[in-house]
Amino acid sequence: MRHGEPRARLAPHGMTHLARLLQFADSTLPIGSFAFSNGLESALQTGIVADASSLLQFVSLVLHQTARVDGVALLHAHRAALADDYDGVVVADRELICRRVGEEQQAMLTRMGRKLAELALKSSPSPMLERWLADIRLDATPGCLPIGQAVTLAHLGADETEAFIVHQYGVASMILSAALRLMRIDHFETQRILFAAQGRVEDDYLAVHDLALDEMAAFAPVFDVLVAHHTTVHVRLFMN
Repeated sequence: MRHGEPRARLAPHGMTHLARLLQFADSTLPIGSFAFSNGLESALQTGIVADASSLLQFVSLVLHQTARVDGVALLHAHRAALADDYDGVVVADRELICRRVGEEQQAMLTRMGRKLAELALKSSPSPMLERWLADIRLDATPGCLPIGQAVTLAHLGADETEAFIVHQYGVASMILSAALRLMRIDHFETQRILFAAQGRVEDDYLAVHDLALDEMAAFAPVFDVLVAHHTTVHVRLFMN
């Protein structure tokens, strides 16, 4: 910035706000995402994913599904957090876990959700997040990752579109990080795929932002079969 240039020319929410959003969107955030492939391991074993082209299709499928399930819950939890409606946060949490097929999918969401809450509280105290984490420990609420992201990012001043973007980016980067360990593909190709996949985020948000919690649904039978397949294999690198 040139000397004397008005601060209004900077990002609307400020540079610190953007920096903190990037921190919580970082694929290296230590919440355990490295342990999960979000169905990619089974997709490779069954031949559904075999190369960069089919990997992009798989990532796009998962983003479509998560937007219409996890994304809807995240938006409702974010709005509840901004309204200081803790009961609304818990309702979104419980509704989401009921729509996740399989123990491994539920374990992925809840383990990462709890880790995120613990991490966020070390960085910036939040009474609502403290209450949510306490209820997780008491088994009074599941503790799904998208709900933790919603509460954390609302506390940090993020609007719902920013929260949605952070969530969708995290899903895509988790799969592509796993791809680097599971298939013959390099960082250049995974970054190209990530860039292409993120081009759908606005359309996905516009498709779901008005949906009610009871409208959370995604018809993705192939993905559900992959999740089921993963629970039966004897040799695997990832928990899901």
